[in-house]
Amino acid sequence: MQTVDMIINARWLVPVNASKQVLENQAIIIKDSRIVALLPIDEAKQQYSAASIHDMDQHCLIPGLINNHAHSAMSLFRGLADDLPLMSWLNDHIWPAEGKFVGDGFVEAGTALAVAEMLRGGTTCVNDMYFFPEATARIIDKSGMRASLGMLVIEFPTNWAASVDEYLHKGQQLHDRYRHHTRISTSYAPHAPYTVANKTFESILINAEEMDLPIHMHIHETAAEVSASVEEFGMRPLERLRDIGLLSPRLIAVHMTQLNDQEMDWCSEAGVHIAHCPESNLKLASGFCPVAELDRRSVNISIGTDGAASNNDLDMFGEMRQAALLAKAVAKDPSSIPAHKALEMATINAAKSMAMDDRIGSIEVGKFADLVAVDMHSIETQPFYDVVSQLVYATGRDKVTDVWVAGRQLLKDRQLTTLDESKVIQDARQWANSIKQAEQ
Repeated sequence: MQTVDMIINARWLVPVNASKQVLENQAIIIKDSRIVALLPIDEAKQQYSAASIHDMDQHCLIPGLINNHAHSAMSLFRGLADDLPLMSWLNDHIWPAEGKFVGDGFVEAGTALAVAEMLRGGTTCVNDMYFFPEATARIIDKSGMRASLGMLVIEFPTNWAASVDEYLHKGQQLHDRYRHHTRISTSYAPHAPYTVANKTFESILINAEEMDLPIHMHIHETAAEVSASVEEFGMRPLERLRDIGLLSPRLIAVHMTQLNDQEMDWCSEAGVHIAHCPESNLKLASGFCPVAELDRRSVNISIGTDGAASNNDLDMFGEMRQAALLAKAVAKDPSSIPAHKALEMATINAAKSMAMDDRIGSIEVGKFADLVAVDMHSIETQPFYDVVSQLVYATGRDKVTDVWVAGRQLLKDRQLTTLDESKVIQDARQWANSIKQAEQ
């Protein structure tokens, strides 16, 4: 008998691998934070012993979900300015509120709220973009979650930095501090083509290539953005970025609701990754990402929630369902983005875009034990014909019972193990009272 750290026995297991298989009555063997074996439960009992054994005989085990675009701290703005167009929402409400309130304490409290929500919904990794990322990092580190933190760059001054040089310098400091962290990584995060100059993009591109980092950016989010670029630069944003040299496998392009055939071909040829945010795009009426057409061109598509200020939740189960349904409606094809493809978008595809697919995104030997247990024994998931169909089309995040990141249990029977839920709620309410008073 080999002694390991933990064994999880699952009624169903969806590895999200190339075979798209669903396994039954499988054991996941974990040692030193990684998966060391996958085998039938009966065989595991004969070969392995562990101090910690979890019997999930009514659960499905899936890889931890990866939220590939979020502004975590903006959870404190949830519901602040709903039902408005994007630029009015930003210019008249969000940016003024950020100018008044965003600082180290705000970001800590907002990130704690977001991380608590994401863990309870089965999200184990987030690709985040926001000011004061060092505060975000502290909460991620404390919580045990996994994250890629954006080194934000924007042309105008904010509470975090006064100039492009300061944004770049602070980003470099963040990267240097966490470059060897096992759960926290970094990426360059220029805000958008309409808020970043060509010269700045050129500097970011050089740095990203030298440091071998992804570039995470809002692109082609609205028709107005595209029109403004044509007026100012004589070309659409994606063509401008292509001329600079930014279209490559480093680029995670967020939203991408305004694409023509040529631009989709460019993305395919260059290996650009897409972070699709279906619910935020719907709420802000930004447009529809042509997911089925991009998928037909073999573009790697992942899913993000965007911030809770424009969504208004961080529910990756909801996003998977919306992504699959919207793709069918936009393509007028009910076979577009089947259930397993949607699950891939929320797991392994996101890991690929972040260059982490050798570590996370699927349940395979050698990868970190980032795992989610979903209770499939309830009224809402009956009757039971297809596990993945139930996960994507019928299951809600409330069915997530247990979550592990690198083999550490962060959610146990729906209870957070590393964050104080009552404090998270209390801090959020205190910030909301201050923000509400300022809005009146």
